[in-house]
Amino acid sequence: MAKSSRNSAWLLLACLPLAAVAQSVTQSIRVEPTWNLRLRHEQVDDGAFARDASAETLRLRAGLKFTFGDGWSALLEGEGIASTGNRYNSTANGQTAYPAVIDPNGAELNQAWIGWTGAEGAAKLGRQRILLDNQRWVGNVGWRQNEQTFDALALEYKPVAGVTLRYSWLDRVHRVNGDDARDRLARERDLDSHLFNAAWKQCTHQVVGYAYLHRDQTVATASTATYGLRWTGDRLRDGNGWGWTAEAAHQADYGNNPQNFSHAYWLLEPAYNVRGTSFKAGWEHLGGNGRHALQTPLATLHAFNGWDDKFLVTPAGGLNDRYLSASGKFGRIRDGRFAWAVAWHDYRADRALAGMGHYGSEWNASLGFPLATRLQALLKVADYRADHFARDTTKVWLQLEWASAK
Repeated sequence: MAKSSRNSAWLLLACLPLAAVAQSVTQSIRVEPTWNLRLRHEQVDDGAFARDASAETLRLRAGLKFTFGDGWSALLEGEGIASTGNRYNSTANGQTAYPAVIDPNGAELNQAWIGWTGAEGAAKLGRQRILLDNQRWVGNVGWRQNEQTFDALALEYKPVAGVTLRYSWLDRVHRVNGDDARDRLARERDLDSHLFNAAWKQCTHQVVGYAYLHRDQTVATASTATYGLRWTGDRLRDGNGWGWTAEAAHQADYGNNPQNFSHAYWLLEPAYNVRGTSFKAGWEHLGGNGRHALQTPLATLHAFNGWDDKFLVTPAGGLNDRYLSASGKFGRIRDGRFAWAVAWHDYRADRALAGMGHYGSEWNASLGFPLATRLQALLKVADYRADHFARDTTKVWLQLEWASAK
């Protein structure tokens, strides 16, 4: 099916039930505008390029949220991005002499869905964002100006207290590179993916089991089956004490993938909270055999393995990311507090290739604070020091974000 006709079909499919819902509901329909305005400066000094990148971009996301009563609702949302120049490679502007800042100019339909929510479950059909757990496997890449969304059917069922069962069928993913990316494969992918996620929560403990059967109809070698178990919890008293995250998964080739591989994933992350500050130590392992490595193509990748984004694609030798971090809040400004975070990463291969055992290390730091009601400012820095992978890279962000009420 052609792209335009397929997108129109999804929009029609998502909106067809609206008439029936409106006729069946006796309550008045409520319409609520939603919006988010984000202004960002991003500076990139990458040793692989003779020129530094400098990107000033403005993103407006606006929509209408319809509430029909009896649990029914719908959202129609558009998104537009504009920049002041071309001193960066957006992957759509052809400026390949500069480092990449994947915030391309353009306008597109971001979300168009209809949904129902009840006491024991929920359903949503259409173009939507899908966030599962910590977004390590499936997320919306919210850091980029153009977020990642899915043409999908998402179901949720809560059979008993503390248990949540989720299932999503993904038909297409709309990627952050936008509709005009020079590489067609970076724009969007046709999928036939089935996501199963079952969570059990008791007090401060949560255990999640998942099976993500990802079939990429556009790039067969990207199809994978991932099975895993995740455990989070804490033993806090008056906000102080220990917390932890432990996760293990196995990923193998799936569906139409002509390759044959099997990789392990694990995450160990103890934490200690004291007087509003959280200290963490982590070890995240993404297996690799020297020819192929574990991948998470639907994830919110910027949130993992450092903000310099050197490991958006896991190297063939795999990745061991050992890190330390601290975060918290201090002081008061207007109606909120300064929120700060600092982290250090050490990157090594799972299987060293040609002496590439140690990839490099990285520092991250951020400071966020409110300027007015619903207006947030952010300063963020990432500094990667290469050993045997990529080149030294420093990134700096200055950002203002203004959003409608949640």
